[in-house]
Amino acid sequence: MTTNSLSISRLSQLAEEHPDAITATLCGFLVILGSLALHLGWPGLAVFILPAAYVIGGYSSAREGLTTLFQERELDVDLLMIVAALGAASLGLWRQEYHLIVDGAVLILIFAISGALEGYAMQRTERSIRSLMSLTADTARVMMYGDEREIAIEKLEIGDRILVKPGEIIPTDAIIIEGFSSLNQASITGESMPVEKTAGDEVYAGTINGVGALQLEVHKTPESSLIQRVIRMVQQAQTEAPPSQMFVEKFERGYARLIVGLGLLLAILPPFILGWNWEDTIYRALIFLVVASPCALMASIMPALLSGIANGAKQGILFKSGAQLEIIGKVRAIAFDKTGTLTTGKPEVIQIVPAAGYTETEVLQLAAALEVYSEHAIAIAIVKAAQQQQLELPTATDVQAKIGQGIIGKVNNQIITIGKAEFVEATAELTQVSQQLQAEGKTVVWVAKGDQLLGIIAVADTLRPEAANTIKCLTNLGIEHIIMLTGDNQQTAQYIASELGINEVYAELLPEDKVQVIKDLQKHYQTVAMIGDGINDAPALAQASVGIAMGISGSDVALETADIVLMADNLEKLAQAIILGRRAQNVVKQNIVFALSCILLLLAANFLGNITMPLGVIGHEGSTVIVTLSGLRMLRN
Repeated sequence: MTTNSLSISRLSQLAEEHPDAITATLCGFLVILGSLALHLGWPGLAVFILPAAYVIGGYSSAREGLTTLFQERELDVDLLMIVAALGAASLGLWRQEYHLIVDGAVLILIFAISGALEGYAMQRTERSIRSLMSLTADTARVMMYGDEREIAIEKLEIGDRILVKPGEIIPTDAIIIEGFSSLNQASITGESMPVEKTAGDEVYAGTINGVGALQLEVHKTPESSLIQRVIRMVQQAQTEAPPSQMFVEKFERGYARLIVGLGLLLAILPPFILGWNWEDTIYRALIFLVVASPCALMASIMPALLSGIANGAKQGILFKSGAQLEIIGKVRAIAFDKTGTLTTGKPEVIQIVPAAGYTETEVLQLAAALEVYSEHAIAIAIVKAAQQQQLELPTATDVQAKIGQGIIGKVNNQIITIGKAEFVEATAELTQVSQQLQAEGKTVVWVAKGDQLLGIIAVADTLRPEAANTIKCLTNLGIEHIIMLTGDNQQTAQYIASELGINEVYAELLPEDKVQVIKDLQKHYQTVAMIGDGINDAPALAQASVGIAMGISGSDVALETADIVLMADNLEKLAQAIILGRRAQNVVKQNIVFALSCILLLLAANFLGNITMPLGVIGHEGSTVIVTLSGLRMLRN
């Protein structure tokens, strides 16, 4: 390919990627050429060149403005700019003051430059969000009858086995069936440190495999993967306008009609009231149309909110819309679900208390020998504890589970009973210890051999490591009321809450009870957040002013219902989300105040006769560019 062909190809690519920039550049070239012709005393050439600048720079705005006018019967800012520019050109031709034609062309040019800069700013924000798209692989290496075949991701089915080599992207959510590796999950969870994964662990599409080869089994369809849900949520966030933006858009339409009406009055009344000549009157009316247009006001909100959404996505905080970014900054009360949110949702063996004459190892070994046959969460915790201590488990026979009571079986022809105190027929030996453990929110499992008590095992759902610090941070941020909601018993709930510094607890709740608590909170605090992970939390998440779901442990229903998702299940991100929301509010307020101040200042200068059309254009469009770039501050952590 020749150098000329490469140049043409590159120009064509630039025109497709940045059409507004190309338009502004051509318009600027023609404005400079027309101004030079006028300066050299060739007004005829200038009058021939400058209209081309009007057409190239103003075509898009004129089309949008006329479309809005004829289809929606509304006036907008684009049409105001075009009317002002054409009015300046007409006045220049009438008075043969050709510099006014240049003024109108400069208005078109700066409007085009402003549009190009706003487009660039929005592209930068959207590009930061759309980078999620590049995290997904197009194909997967499927193992079939010992051979490897590459197939498209969308053709994967549940049960397919796939091979992922070191350094490759995980193609879809799956379970490791063979291999060990560390995975970079920053794209999903926002955490920079790699996470070690082995057989039985779940891996997520879009994460990057480390040094070990992995064999995976697909356990959900590719379109249901976590990264695909994230992408859909991000796309939804880009299309939904927050309340403040919708208000400003409605305000713009009425404001534009008001400006046109005032512009007509200013073009007619001053000669009769103030004694102005008609040329100056029309010129000032045209400047009024320019400087009073709410372009900067319109650009005050969405760039900031989209930038905030992008920033949150990079930190593992997924906002489904700009509205939720606004609302989270206004939250005054927060309700936490307990299990799976403040706690890990996975019971663990906390303490083993043997009876006299026995050891902790003996108690755990015999208990795990039976519990290995059960799928109950407490049984899994006991077996896991035995595995962590690398205990060799004896073989159990005649194992029977008694629903709601416990499990019974034989080890070395001796009957082993595990479960509640009344099922095991426990003696009073460890009753006081058991009561103390239960008062601390732990579940107590009794273990007996024949009619002899071996000991008790305390199992509990452990607190998330960051939970207490999160509550403290939220209090320091000025959150007025923090409560805990749970379906668990009052004693356990109260103990967990006291450990975290939460003063108000609602226990033994059904899903509809949680909804009622949220409604009651909203009566007193208006803006209430609810954070949860389970299906039973979904109604409360929907009722809350802003619902927040745990991204990894959260159920599909909770993720779909929630407005914000914490991708790493890291509660500390909740405080960051609130800080991000408050920053967004501050930036938007600053932008609005700046935009309105510029409009008022320019209007005052126009009425005092101290401003020309080019200066009015620069002031108006400059303020628009400034608030747009100001919104990009939200991209910074």
